[in-house]
Amino acid sequence: MTACAPIMVLERRKRLLRVLWSLAILAVVVGSLLPGDSSAIRMLDQLKISDKLQHFGAYAVLALLPAVHERRRFVLAAALFAVALGIGLEFGQLDSSGRDFEVGGMIADTIGVGAGLLAGIPLRASSLVRTLLYASPQ
Repeated sequence: MTACAPIMVLERRKRLLRVLWSLAILAVVVGSLLPGDSSAIRMLDQLKISDKLQHFGAYAVLALLPAVHERRRFVLAAALFAVALGIGLEFGQLDSSGRDFEVGGMIADTIGVGAGLLAGIPLRASSLVRTLLYASPQ
């Protein structure tokens, strides 16, 4: 294996996490703007999970994914982006039928971002994440 191989593996793994993060953003945007009577929203409602808990979980993921592997500046920018996204999407729900604008949603989003950061930043130093990111394939 060449000296560049571990760097290439690391970059591929980081790229995968970035793709997952992008897909999570897309899922949050689409899920937030779907009409309230759409089949996806009706299925979510059947789970009987508080919508604030759904907000919290979604935005925790948006903060967690970059926090485990990106540089600090990017993590901060991603967290601020996630908070702004939550606020913007809540306003977007004003134009989405069957959806409600709620300040409580914005608060849940912001708390979720904070929780994602609180979990992700220490997690990046864990042996599990280091092994997943930096271990060279056999």
